Amino acid sequence: MPIPEDVTGEEIDKDVRQELQSLPKTLAEDVAKNLVMVARLIDEDPEGAYGYAKVALRLASRVAAVREAAGFAAYASQKYSEALAEFRAARRMSGSADLWPVMADCERGLGRPEKALDMAGAPEVQKLDKAGQVEMRLVAAGARRDMGQLDAAIVTLQSPELASNSVQPWTARLRYAYADALLAGGREGEAREWFAKAVEADRDGSTDASDRLAEIDGVEFMDALDETDTETQVEAKADTEADTEADTEAEAEADTEAVTKDEADTEAEAEDEDEAQVEGDSADAAQDDDKH
Repeated sequence: MPIPEDVTGEEIDKDVRQELQSLPKTLAEDVAKNLVMVARLIDEDPEGAYGYAKVALRLASRVAAVREAAGFAAYASQKYSEALAEFRAARRMSGSADLWPVMADCERGLGRPEKALDMAGAPEVQKLDKAGQVEMRLVAAGARRDMGQLDAAIVTLQSPELASNSVQPWTARLRYAYADALLAGGREGEAREWFAKAVEADRDGSTDASDRLAEIDGVEFMDALDETDTETQVEAKADTEADTEADTEAEAEADTEAVTKDEADTEAEAEDEDEAQVEGDSADAAQDDDKH
């Protein structure tokens, strides 16, 4: 797949670059460039990212970072079985538990929420850092909802991290998930409160909490493009009405002129008839005089 000229491969994380040092230099550069493209496209074009990940995987399948990148690209493309296989391979190579939450979420994607819950209670969770533990909690709550256990999902999300006033990278998503679960449970007032708190914590716009909050408040937003389209439609309608009015006036004037002409012609014909009648009467009168 084509690599843009501005991609050098130096953009990758230093830990990944260090892993790639086990490869020949030229090969390492090619793999690095493909991994950069995966990171660049994974949010906006998951399928494109997946394509570059497959290239990197073909070049260096024995590098844990490559297997991990391939897993995330497959995950973003909702290829959960393939993603799970790549994550498992990366975990075997690295020995790290960091991928445990996303592996559990793949089980959810495959329709196995019970398996995800089993993973949420596994010893590997204790090896996760705080961010990983919060992520595991989010996955477990999602699995509860998959199983129709809404109240249990709400309880699962209730945690010291949720109650904390400090804002961490996971705070907005945790508050959002809690608000969404409350709303699904019919607790709109509480849901509104937590959507508002999610908005406060969502500094990079990672959630649509502001839209959800506005929806609860009954606020409607009109897209700028829609506004432009509406203005254009109004102007077009006004132009059409003006053209129609002008055409109507022109037709009316034409009709008036036609009526006036017809009236004039009729009047002229009547005058001609009157003159002929007068001439006829005069001729008759002259003949009468001659007889007398």
